[in-house]
Amino acid sequence: MIPIELLNANALLLPEKAIWLPAQRSLVVADIHWGKIDHFRKAGIPIPTKGNYKNMETLVMLINTHQPERLILLGDLFHSDYNQEWETFGQVRKAFMQCSFELVMGNHDILGNHQYQRHLLKVHQECLRLGNLLFTHEPIDVIPEGQFNLAGHIHPGAHLVGKGRQSLMLPCFHVKKNQCVLPAFGTFTGLAKVKPKPGEKIFVIAEGKVLDVNNH
Repeated sequence: MIPIELLNANALLLPEKAIWLPAQRSLVVADIHWGKIDHFRKAGIPIPTKGNYKNMETLVMLINTHQPERLILLGDLFHSDYNQEWETFGQVRKAFMQCSFELVMGNHDILGNHQYQRHLLKVHQECLRLGNLLFTHEPIDVIPEGQFNLAGHIHPGAHLVGKGRQSLMLPCFHVKKNQCVLPAFGTFTGLAKVKPKPGEKIFVIAEGKVLDVNNH
């Protein structure tokens, strides 16, 4: 994990593609896209289901490790219409009743409100504010002075080239002066190549580690 400062808030970038905010006792993840694998399997695309279990196991491990008071989900929690995977998520939620599960709505969150109520999710339509931190699904274009935005939606990836011209794309955190875009937490979500501008940083995730590649 890598410690960084988001304005005046200390944070840890976690190799599980999440952020831990110790002062706020909050765990932040974006774009789990539960149900996406089953959505494609129903369309006849033979995708292994192990990604479903991996997402679930990782989330449970993070909650057990950090014992957050809040789990902040930055949108696209569930990818498609209702299926059994939503009930599996409900079981995870009910196992951690001491933690507030809070969803900032994303473009793929199309389930009816009663489904969120059933699983005791607190829903924020566009933005959740905690002090000077603004949690949204899509990155904010114009961020108010003195505020810091944490967002998802983009599924950022960094294209790295080795000395032998080998190249690969890795998920990354894209950190700007007043914004951090989180990598997609879910498997099988794809990556969108980001090109950091001067003063911006990327922290890639590789082999279970968060790596600072900004001076390489």
